[in-house]
Amino acid sequence: MRVIGIDPGIGITGFSIIDHSRLETSLIAYGAIRPPKKQGLEKRLFYLFNEMNQLNDKFDPDILAIEDSFYSKNVKSAMILGQARGTILLSAARASIKVAEFAPRKVKQSVCGNGSATKEQVQFMVSQILKLKNPPNPIDISDAMAVGLCFINQNRFL
Repeated sequence: MRVIGIDPGIGITGFSIIDHSRLETSLIAYGAIRPPKKQGLEKRLFYLFNEMNQLNDKFDPDILAIEDSFYSKNVKSAMILGQARGTILLSAARASIKVAEFAPRKVKQSVCGNGSATKEQVQFMVSQILKLKNPPNPIDISDAMAVGLCFINQNRFL
């Protein structure tokens, strides 16, 4: 099974491609999508859509695991994040990829054993689990890896 893990954002969207079988879990690729900051929102969303389409076409994932929205005091930021998530979900629908959504606390609980873990703790744990020599940077990438691992952990016994 191939999982594309996504930590959505309009500034940086982290992604990871993880293959999982009964015997092993392997990190295939990872990175960050950075829409041009000086462009309008519609062009940034279009950039994100095109980059996601390229990832989906190149890696042909079976499932897209994405971090669910969280509640924010800043309504405008939450709305923009929702638009970025919608763009990513639309790209998955275009490629007929199933989607699994996980709350941030669920992702942290799954990877660290603590739903209140810090981003640095998540970064450390995904580095250990995936046997990485160096922690992924920016931290959005390790968050994306954690979302992918959360899907694998939640579906291990199904």
